[in-house]
Amino acid sequence: MTSTVEPRDIGLPLIARGKARDIYDSGEGTMLIVTTDRLSAFDVILPTGIPGKGIVLTQLSNFWFTKTASIIPNHIVDADPYADDPANADLKGRSVIVRKAQALPVEAIVRGYLTGSGLKEYQRSGTVCGIALPEGLVDGSKLPEPLFTPSTKAAVGDHDENISFEAAAKLLGDDVAAQVRDAALRIYTYAAAYALERGIIIADTKFEFGLLDGELILIDEALTPDSSRFWPVDGYAPGQAQPSFDKQYVRDYLETLDWDKTAPGPELPADVVTKTAEKYAEAWRRLVAE
Repeated sequence: MTSTVEPRDIGLPLIARGKARDIYDSGEGTMLIVTTDRLSAFDVILPTGIPGKGIVLTQLSNFWFTKTASIIPNHIVDADPYADDPANADLKGRSVIVRKAQALPVEAIVRGYLTGSGLKEYQRSGTVCGIALPEGLVDGSKLPEPLFTPSTKAAVGDHDENISFEAAAKLLGDDVAAQVRDAALRIYTYAAAYALERGIIIADTKFEFGLLDGELILIDEALTPDSSRFWPVDGYAPGQAQPSFDKQYVRDYLETLDWDKTAPGPELPADVVTKTAEKYAEAWRRLVAE
């Protein structure tokens, strides 16, 4: 499934199609998730995929699910159901079977560094999601401590909205919101320290959680270049845009175009595709293979 933009008929009912993932009903309270090579930017699915991206995302998520299982349970049942299935070799390495959970209507974002939408708010008001920060911070500044800054979950093509913890608590209930916040901060703190030893700064990341039989679990993906900003330690310099191992390279290219950031998105040139694929692979190599 290289650079695919259409669902793959694998003989199971298709439940949903997301920005990168196709989800199928695999029965008995489980789902099959296939991570394609689709790429989204500015909440628009682009017509050009990144070869091998889905495998990197799946393998990185599986790596982090294993690493953080002592912090919080996750949804994984089978981390590679097509590993020994030659008839579906294209699904090997990019597919997982997971437990069905009740997905929470809030994305759990943790920011360790000031950038992106957080930087824009800080420049306007000195806050991020209403949390006051010290004066004098610049693009890329490390925050005094990681911040939990939740957002609403938008449909494909719409934009997420940053909200306060209090607003998240109204959506989730006080107890669940506190569990989500505490779990997200613990996972980020652990992962950021691990990654830093391997030459990667995790500037920020997005988690999704669900409830299964009343228990909070980690779902979707975890700490990938699609859900996080990964910066190389050796290129880090506050006060400017940072080089990255994530799809920021694509965003930067798209910012040079006369495009209004609505669908349909533009095709990506071959050099941007190749460079982006290299960045995804390098993130995986540093974090998992070394």
